[in-house]
This record gives sequence, C-alpha cells and structure tokens, in this order.
Amino acid sequence: MSAGRTLFEFVRFWSRRGGSSRGRDVLVTETVHALRSSAEVTVNDVAAELGLDQSGASRMVTHAVDSGYLAAHPSALDARRRTITVTPAGTQLLADAHRWQDEVFASLTVDWTDEERAGFERAMVRLLSRSRER
Repeated sequence: MSAGRTLFEFVRFWSRRGGSSRGRDVLVTETVHALRSSAEVTVNDVAAELGLDQSGASRMVTHAVDSGYLAAHPSALDARRRTITVTPAGTQLLADAHRWQDEVFASLTVDWTDEERAGFERAMVRLLSRSRER
C-alpha cells in the first residue's frame, strides 16, 4: 500500500469514531473556533472551511447551537446573516475532544520513542501546512 492510501485509510477509519452527532458537533465547533480570528464567523464561512454546501453547514451549526456548543447572533455587518460563536459548553467539548485525541495517540504510539512521536508530529504539521496551501 502507498503512503497516500495509508494516510487516507487512517483518516477514514478515525473519521468514523466518536459517535455520529457528537463527532459532527466537535467538527463544527472546532471549525468555528479555528475561524474565530475573522471579523465574524458565518454559516457560509463554516461551509467553505468544511467543503460543504450552505444547507449542510447550516444543519450542523443548528444542531450544535441546539446542543449548547455554539451560539448564533444577528450579524453586526449584515442583518440577514448570523454570527456564530463558541459557547463555554463548546469550549469544554473541544477540551474533552482534544484530551481524547491525545489519549488515543498515546495509546497508539505506546511503543514509540519520544523522538519517533516528535518526528511524526513534525511531519504531520508540515503535511497539514502544505494541505492548507492547496
């Protein structure tokens, strides 16, 4: 198997873990958190970041709002839009998700050296950086 196929098999495997609606809530909350440096984060911004259409992103945002992880407010720039923000419950959701991610990584690499873990992290950061350039 090639490195590319291995990478995408890994991504597919882990994208199915963590429960369907909770996983989507983490994904959309993480997205809003990542976009927070924008003047406003809108559903269209979330859709563009996730590669979804507006209606799919809107459903995800609405579910996360209903679950208390995100809040939607009228936009100060355009009254037809909603600004999306992360709530304290959303911040806790992300902290719990990040802790779980770290625990999974630690268990998967229990027999790796510290140097191997650090090298893998450096390579993944470079891969992610290059991915964002595409």
